[in-house]
Amino acid sequence: MQRLATTVRLNRSVLQFDDAAHSLLERYLAESAGLLEGDPDPQEILSDLEQAIADQCTRRMRADQTVVTLAELEPALEEIGTVQNPAASVAAGSSTRSAARALEQVSENAVVSGVCAGLGRYFGFNVTALRVLTVVLLFLSCGGVLLVYLALMLLMPYAPLPPAHPPLRWLPAKCRSLMEFLRTKFHLAAS
Repeated sequence: MQRLATTVRLNRSVLQFDDAAHSLLERYLAESAGLLEGDPDPQEILSDLEQAIADQCTRRMRADQTVVTLAELEPALEEIGTVQNPAASVAAGSSTRSAARALEQVSENAVVSGVCAGLGRYFGFNVTALRVLTVVLLFLSCGGVLLVYLALMLLMPYAPLPPAHPPLRWLPAKCRSLMEFLRTKFHLAAS
């Protein structure tokens, strides 16, 4: 008896891979997880990576095809490339950190506008912990943090969206379009 395919869940997608493609996929994801060691939010990056792999493989499959083979997986992984760890530049020093990564709002997986995600990515903080701290400070400051957050929303530029990124959730998309409108209206440099 020979196993023909392995069913794999990649973030929100479920695909079947033949043995050779499954082995390559496991190696690629294990290497990527190793490269992300020390990153503040590796699980989020790995989830996005898994979804990108699933999307690329699905795009390359024929209509009658049900199993992903090396013919679809290899070019998909080549197009995606290797994972780059921004935390490696943090270890080299703060001057390297500021040169490698700008202070920007990150709209991908944002809850409101992406300010906490941007601050977490820039300073190397855990994004979830930063969001919890912001909510606690909101209550302790009787809403004063809200003014700081709104100012940061208006002044911090947005990180560019990757071309293959799924659409933003409703609130981050609305915040982003509103802030871009206000920046244009008031001739602010950030965009």
